[in-house]
Amino acid sequence: MDFMHDGLIGGKPFRSFNIIDDFNRESLVITLDTSLTSQRIIRELNKLIEWRGKPAKLRVDNGPEFVSAAMEQWADENQIQLKFIQKGKPHQNGYVERFNRTYREEILDNYAFESLAQARMMTQAWIWVYNNERPHSSLGYMTPRGFLLKYGKCPNAQDPAFAFPTFQQDEENKWETMFLTATS
Repeated sequence: MDFMHDGLIGGKPFRSFNIIDDFNRESLVITLDTSLTSQRIIRELNKLIEWRGKPAKLRVDNGPEFVSAAMEQWADENQIQLKFIQKGKPHQNGYVERFNRTYREEILDNYAFESLAQARMMTQAWIWVYNNERPHSSLGYMTPRGFLLKYGKCPNAQDPAFAFPTFQQDEENKWETMFLTATS
C-alpha cells in the first residue's frame, strides 16, 4: 500500500491510496480523494477484505495513516501483520513503487482532470485494462488476472463460479471508450 499526490486543473490537490497484490501485480484499489485519513483507509481495507479476503500481511511505509493507533488496532483485530519498511528505503516496497510510477506516467501525468469524478472514471478504466488486458513482463507476459487464475491457490480457478473475484467488464460499458469519455 502507498499514497501518491496530484492535483486538478484548478489547483485543488488530491491523493491516491494504492494497493497492489505482490503475487500477481494486480491493482486492487486506487482510491482518489482530497483527504485520506486512517479511518478512510480502514474503510477501504474492510471493503477489500469483503471482496478478496483477508491478507496475511500488508507492506507499508511509515506514513502517519499507517502508523496510527486506529490502524494498529484494526490490524490486531483482523490478525493482519503490518510490515513496515525501513525509513528512507522505498525499494523495500518496490512492487508498489514501480506500480505508482506506471500509474503516474500513464494517467496522472497524461491527463489534466477537471474533477475528482473524472479522475476516478479514468483510473477505474485504466485499472481494468492494467489487470485484464495488459501483459506484464514480470509475469511471463501474462495479465495479472491471467497469472492469478493460472497460478493462484484457488480450487477450480478456471471455473468462473470459483474464480478469484477481480474487476470485470461491465456489459453495458466498453472500457476502451471510457478513456475518451473521461477526458471529453
